[in-house]
Amino acid sequence: MRRGIAATAVVASLAIAATACGGSDSGSGKASGPVTITWWDTSNATNEAPTYKALIKQFEKANPKIKVKYVNVPFDQAQNKFDTAAGASGAPDVLRAEVGWTPAFAKKSYLLPLDGTEALADKSKFQPNLIKQAQYQGKTYGVPLVTDTLAFLYNKALFKKAGITQAPTTWAELKSDAAKVKEKTGADGYWGSTAGYYSMPFLFGEGTDTVDAAAKKITIGSAPAKKGLATWQSLFHGKGLHKADITADAYAHIEDAFVNGKVASIIQGPWEITNIYKGSAFKDKSNLGIATVPAGSAGKAGAPTGGHNLSVYAGSDKAHQAASLKFVKWMTSASSQEQIALKNSTLPTRSDAFTAKVTADPGIAGFEKVLGAAQPRPELPEYSSLWGPMDQELPKIATGKESLDKGVGNLETSFAKLVPGFSK
Repeated sequence: MRRGIAATAVVASLAIAATACGGSDSGSGKASGPVTITWWDTSNATNEAPTYKALIKQFEKANPKIKVKYVNVPFDQAQNKFDTAAGASGAPDVLRAEVGWTPAFAKKSYLLPLDGTEALADKSKFQPNLIKQAQYQGKTYGVPLVTDTLAFLYNKALFKKAGITQAPTTWAELKSDAAKVKEKTGADGYWGSTAGYYSMPFLFGEGTDTVDAAAKKITIGSAPAKKGLATWQSLFHGKGLHKADITADAYAHIEDAFVNGKVASIIQGPWEITNIYKGSAFKDKSNLGIATVPAGSAGKAGAPTGGHNLSVYAGSDKAHQAASLKFVKWMTSASSQEQIALKNSTLPTRSDAFTAKVTADPGIAGFEKVLGAAQPRPELPEYSSLWGPMDQELPKIATGKESLDKGVGNLETSFAKLVPGFSK
């Protein structure tokens, strides 16, 4: 899951209606020549997009009657742009959708059910929990392309210099380790994020979540949730703990500090592996330590499951849907996923794509080991939208501009608007 790290802007505001294929041919399903489908890719335009463009060329060579119009859409803009385009019957034929968007768009009938189509012919090869995340009310609306979760990343050399031999398994140990790193190396020991998504391990570590979808209850104000957030808040204050960065460039600041050895550890996902390897501190890839996020007082560590699915627009005509299904199958095949993993250091979603070549990458191998702590999202279309209010409130809590109780109260009010019918 890539969160707001767009590398390029959309060219000419995408010319949404013009680039969409949904209405470019008649709805008869017959095409006089090659069918051109449009794909909105939300991957990083600099580090990941070249791999997908190369796969498109391979696909077109193998399927000369199908052309693919590639459009790279910044991740932080794609959800709203697709929502607008689909509502106006002008969406792209294929969308690289963050896993949280899939049920939300399916609820609005924007996506084509893929059960029984060639796109899901290899369904048994994919990790079951990832297929589940692509479903809404019993139907599957996306094919998992890449998956991810959050892990504890650390600079082995700095840890060793501080006399630390292994990654912390609890948040208390992390605080202690951060102080040792600061004392022995001068570098900060840990730098946390104020973004809502990155607070989830603290909630999971207390055995709770933002909401209980099954019980239709808002749980962000529960005692366990407050305990988890209090622990999260405490990691911005203390020796070796970097203070909260609430600037617009906070994400980049944290990444730059880590990859250049100015901070010894962060919580991050596999989508940053390629960037980390470019940093001065990780020219030797083996210096990157990857471990399961520390556990909370419940004794169990947990991190959110992210990733992206390929979905097909329900508004496209039959010819474009048929071509899109073939394209989705190609892009999510074992060979394509292997190529994506090798080039982009992202995690495959199917078992047969974890080849010896793929797992030879220390970054991928490291994240594969922590997937056991990944917690699937509930089948709730509004679930990922809850991070929006958290992105607004958590920075205030982290900096002390707002008390934890007040911030949590504001979150309960905001959540109630997003999930009407849920009790507190």
